[in-house]
Amino acid sequence: MARTPFRRTDRVSSLVRQVLAELLTFEVKDPRVQGVSITEVEVTGDLREARIFIMHPGDDVAAQAVLDGLQQASGYLRRELGQRVRLRVTPELSFRFDASLAYGARIEARLRELGLGDGRAEEGEAGDASNDSEPDGAR
Repeated sequence: MARTPFRRTDRVSSLVRQVLAELLTFEVKDPRVQGVSITEVEVTGDLREARIFIMHPGDDVAAQAVLDGLQQASGYLRRELGQRVRLRVTPELSFRFDASLAYGARIEARLRELGLGDGRAEEGEAGDASNDSEPDGAR
C-alpha cells in the first residue's frame, strides 16, 4: 500500500494553526477578535505567506470589525509566531473568512426545503427494514 508523503507545508500549516489559536485565545485581548476560530491555514510552498481562514459568529458588520482587529494584531501575532516556531522566514499572515461553513449550511437548508433531508435518517430506516425481513434466529 503506497502512502502519500506528508508535505512540509502541511506540517507548518498545522503548527501555525496551533500557535495562532493559542495566541488568539490566551494573549490577544482585543474584544473584536474574541470568539474567533481558525478553521484552516494554508502556507505557500516557499513558506513566506500563510492564509488563515477564520470563522466568527456574527453579522457582516462584526465580520469587518474582526478582520480589522486581526489586521491590527497581525504584527504581534507574526512576531510571536516567529519566536515560537523556528523557521528561516516567518510567514506573512493574511486573514480571510471561511465561507465554506455558511455555504454548507445554506445547501443543507435548501435540501431540507426540498424534502431530501440529510440522508442519515433514511439510511437508518433502510437498515431497520432489512433486519425485519429475517425471522429471529435465522441465518
